[in-house]
Amino acid sequence: MQETFLFQLNTQNSLANHFLTELRKSGFQEDRLRFRRNLERIGELLAYELSKTLHYKEQIIQTPLAPAEVNLLIEQPVLITILRAGLPLHQGVLNYFDQADSGFVGAFRDHHDDHTFDIALSYFTMPDVHQKDVVLIDPMLASGRTIAEVCKNFGDTIQPNHLHIVSAIASPEGIDYLRQNLSFPFSIWTGAIDQKLNSMAYIIPGLGDAGDLSFGSKI
Repeated sequence: MQETFLFQLNTQNSLANHFLTELRKSGFQEDRLRFRRNLERIGELLAYELSKTLHYKEQIIQTPLAPAEVNLLIEQPVLITILRAGLPLHQGVLNYFDQADSGFVGAFRDHHDDHTFDIALSYFTMPDVHQKDVVLIDPMLASGRTIAEVCKNFGDTIQPNHLHIVSAIASPEGIDYLRQNLSFPFSIWTGAIDQKLNSMAYIIPGLGDAGDLSFGSKI
């Protein structure tokens, strides 16, 4: 099993717990704008924490009064987001990495009669990720199979320098699945790690369908 750096936002007392609570509570979920904004806030907080692990270089800038030494990010990471549920969380990360290139993946569960499912990718577009720091954004890290399937599409010759997985809520099973199935270094940045997956591979207690709560139910 691959060693993984794991950051969990709700292990410390902060306003993040209020944002996560509103994401989960049924009454608050009826307000789509508030739901999307809370996902965006979680994305901003996780982007800030993630930024501490990237590479910086000392530079001299000129202020109106005198030169100043500052440490500035050498290169912005590439952001890759799972559509459609990942869009609000993506916006939060993009608010902080505001010069980042972005890629987008349309992914959904293709369910079978026996209640199993495959991950189908219906749309896949992204910039160069080879030897780059990549931030892969999916609000619910449930089974982990969507993220693993996206990484398979990088191909054998395209290897990120480091993969940062950003989610609002994750499951222990999904984290273990990624440890066993990803072949390059990665970290997980999440708002909370919940109890388990149920028989349908949904996170318990979770919050429901992040895409539907953000944008409306599918038909």
